[in-house]
Amino acid sequence: MFDKILIANRGEIACRIIRTALAMGVRTVAVYSDADNMALHVQLADEAVRLGPAPVADSYLRGDLIIQAALDTGAQAVHPGYGFLSENPDFVDAVTAAGLVFIGPSADAIRAMGLKDAAKALMAKAGVPVVPGYHGNNQEPDFLAKKADETGYPVLIKAVAGGGGKGMRLVETRPSFRENLASAQAEARTAFGNPDVLIEKYITTPRHIEVQVFGDGTDAVHLFERDCSLQRRHQKVIEEAPAPGMTDAMRKAMGDAAVTAAKAIGYAGAGTIEFIVDGSDGLHPDRFWFMEMNTRLQVEHPVTEAITGVDLVAWQLRVAAGEALPARQEDLAITGHAFEARLYAEDVPAGFLPATGVIEHLEFPDNARIDSGVVAGSEVSPWYDPMIAKVTVHGEDRATALRALSAALDQTQVAGTVTNIGFLRALSRDPGFVLGKVDTGLIAREQARLCAAPVPDALAVAVAAVVAAGIGRDALAGFTLWEPLGRDILLAHAGADVAVRLMVHAGGRCDVTVGAEHMALRWRGDDWGLPAVRHGGRVTVFGPQTLTFDIVDPLARAGDAFGGDTVLAPMPGLVHDVAVSVGQPVCAGDRLVVLEAMKMEHVLRAPRDGVIASVAVAKGDQVTAGALMVALEAVE
Repeated sequence: MFDKILIANRGEIACRIIRTALAMGVRTVAVYSDADNMALHVQLADEAVRLGPAPVADSYLRGDLIIQAALDTGAQAVHPGYGFLSENPDFVDAVTAAGLVFIGPSADAIRAMGLKDAAKALMAKAGVPVVPGYHGNNQEPDFLAKKADETGYPVLIKAVAGGGGKGMRLVETRPSFRENLASAQAEARTAFGNPDVLIEKYITTPRHIEVQVFGDGTDAVHLFERDCSLQRRHQKVIEEAPAPGMTDAMRKAMGDAAVTAAKAIGYAGAGTIEFIVDGSDGLHPDRFWFMEMNTRLQVEHPVTEAITGVDLVAWQLRVAAGEALPARQEDLAITGHAFEARLYAEDVPAGFLPATGVIEHLEFPDNARIDSGVVAGSEVSPWYDPMIAKVTVHGEDRATALRALSAALDQTQVAGTVTNIGFLRALSRDPGFVLGKVDTGLIAREQARLCAAPVPDALAVAVAAVVAAGIGRDALAGFTLWEPLGRDILLAHAGADVAVRLMVHAGGRCDVTVGAEHMALRWRGDDWGLPAVRHGGRVTVFGPQTLTFDIVDPLARAGDAFGGDTVLAPMPGLVHDVAVSVGQPVCAGDRLVVLEAMKMEHVLRAPRDGVIASVAVAKGDQVTAGALMVALEAVE
């Protein structure tokens, strides 16, 4: 076994690998960018090495710096995690050329599965079922249109080097094929530097079921299946294992096919064979087809670990150190059911826009496995994936596990940044999902309901007002001897003001008036009826919904009656365009600056009518959150 390994990754997966290595007595080396110098994975590792600035091209994608860090610290092996360089065969070659061990498959195995068309041809040759369509090299539009006709509509156009839904188009009818082909090829060229596509038959009721495989370069086993059908724009949201409705015959057929695929390329380490399944009439052994192989550990691997009792990272270390497979196929069995939900900092009602911010408060339930790379006080930056945590639960059966997931999400508390927690809660209670009726189109069909913005009820507003007033753990704060003390609190939520009247009484009681509603809150030892936390000028209330309220200062509001004089950057980003100059008159709402952050463009507009007094930025500048962008001449 290795004495020391370097982890060429960050965030929750780096923390997860470190914990297993620690349990095995293996020392760890973390790498980090300037944006991650205080990150959790840096604190957990035995040693840490700086790579460079925040952009991934200057840090986590610098294979040369990572290899040098491993050599300098005496690490014997490199664990890539997932993402970044995990499926880069050139990096694998460089690691081995430096005399280090790559904890994963060979470069040849990664190359064999790196392009979807070549991988499908290889699988077809090995006897693994593949989706009908065209996976060849001829990229002439006329030829591809003919192959689409032969396959039969609807068809999917997919980038051969793709992933994450980029370079993918669903084509329902022949007249729209050429337009979609050109669009897919252009997107593939931009995203992957390779415009080539393949054509596949589109399954009208598709399920995404994948099989976890593990090999030692000679032999291979499978650790059963995961259902990843709950997706939004080809991105997984909630995964489960085993797949609902799975039969013994179907499981054997898929498991055998997955092992055949792994053996065909002499696979070593953890990998996933992804299949598309026709779920229109139950699950049948002749209705699944190979899509692709992920030659790495998957984000959703905890659900497999939960139902098998296997630590896949420990297996990775053992096999990479030269040991044989730790178990035979007959030694592996399924126990119970597991779910994993991906908790992200993102604004769901605004279209799942990634969010940033400092996590002011973070609390997870005790009855769930939490894989996270952040703690209270951590900053969600615009540089990397905004995942906060993966919440994994296990139960004796699917219904029990799903109830556990719903309860765990209800008990998860995050304040300081918006999250998708409400979306996950709604999804975990979706009637179709509860019944196991899952397919990849479920979220799109139910998006309006699942993504609806939360509407505060009177109790949530009342609790927010009491906490905003500072009446918290000291239940008698604000109490007076002769008569109850009345206080007026002004809150704002989703752009609307809410006025609240408080009357504090002895004995930990507070009468609250919200609009026409009156209620009496009592201090319960921990809260006023719902958990809540104040952070700066805001209060976040937890419970059936997570709701954040701004505490409005009426005096400050009065001072801003004519609009602000300055426009500040709402988040870190790159100045994409400056539309005004000094001395230029503007009207409220006029376009001032375009800020590019988290791969999105954000237009900053004039807060009022006025004249531009100064412009503090230029096109191409990198700015921090709160930086001055434009100032207006003061109004006398």
